Amino acid sequence: MDTPAKLIIAAQFYPPDTTTTAVYVGKIADSLARDRQVVVISATSGSGTAGHPGKPEIVELKSWNPRKSALLQRAAAICLLAAQMFFSVLRRARPGDVVFCVTTPFTLPYTVLLAARLRGARTMLLIYDLYPEALEAAGMVRSNSLAVRLIRFANTLLFRRLDAIIVIGRDVPPLIEKYRGVTAGQLHFIPNWALIPIGHRKTDPASRFRAPDPSKFTVGLSGNLGFTHDPATVFEAARLLRKETDIHFVLSGWGVGWAVLNDLFAKDKLENVTMFEPVPEEELVEFLSAADLWVIPYRRHIAGVSIPSRLYNILAVGRPVVVTSETNSEGALVLGEEAIGWVVPPENPAELARAIREAARDRRATMDKGVRAAGVAERYREDVALAGYRQVVNHVARGRTRR
Repeated sequence: MDTPAKLIIAAQFYPPDTTTTAVYVGKIADSLARDRQVVVISATSGSGTAGHPGKPEIVELKSWNPRKSALLQRAAAICLLAAQMFFSVLRRARPGDVVFCVTTPFTLPYTVLLAARLRGARTMLLIYDLYPEALEAAGMVRSNSLAVRLIRFANTLLFRRLDAIIVIGRDVPPLIEKYRGVTAGQLHFIPNWALIPIGHRKTDPASRFRAPDPSKFTVGLSGNLGFTHDPATVFEAARLLRKETDIHFVLSGWGVGWAVLNDLFAKDKLENVTMFEPVPEEELVEFLSAADLWVIPYRRHIAGVSIPSRLYNILAVGRPVVVTSETNSEGALVLGEEAIGWVVPPENPAELARAIREAARDRRATMDKGVRAAGVAERYREDVALAGYRQVVNHVARGRTRR
């Protein structure tokens, strides 16, 4: 009986890091290690472990992590990490192995997959963030800039040589297929999954997160808000609804978007808004269950660029969602297919306020959407997603992915 090909996973973030990316990659590695030898090359401090039967071996790289405000140093750090990963993969990969890379940071796939090609290994890419499209959507670069043209050229060389490209949203393939040489057989859609137990939760009036008045219709915003999000739209919608005395907003999270929200709140302390410190993991279910409606606010042109992984946890507790995005984004598709929320144009506070007002005026219908949402969340289970990863890896190892 042939020994299954070795799998090498290259990822910056890995447990004990608690970011969503690290949690998902850790689950994927553990699952795939049941079938074959798995070596994870990680840049997370404290992740290194020896391999045991049925468990991945974790190779920890010593990485440089400058503060977020030091942009030049951070740019140098991600280039250094990409170089470290190149040599680490080059040293470990062998012909017939499968090298699986995650797009964080965006420099990683180019060096990792080059090393794999030099060693005759097969290659897979998991796209969490698509560059330069994410930079364009955030308004950080212009589409005709030299940097964008260079990244697109590098993507063209990279994508067409991959054995498999895994995307976590149905809105990603149209962007990938614009690159010359990419075939449908390379693309595999495997959505992320809920990280909390699935089941509709009733609202607890005693929850501290429903302050100051548990009888009010509570609208929530949570999680990491990055450059592709537009938190100001939520704050402006709250301003428009400040005279609606039965509606209250609870906001808690982290990331650059929360700095924006904190500044807005410092200038105008709206009485219908409560700001919480980032909610600890052990209180996440209570927090998500405390709101009657959740908002995921995106900027314009994010379809295929930013995938709302937090959506699955919100659905898992049985709550409807308002997504501000184009109608072809993954989040909008999920909500529209099952009538479990609202999709409104991005960067439009008036339309967001209208949707929230509609939800608050018919609480029974809104709660019914939440009950349906918990049922929809069953499609986004961990076991379903991990079975998809095992299938793709097995096909890549056998050389059966491209058509």
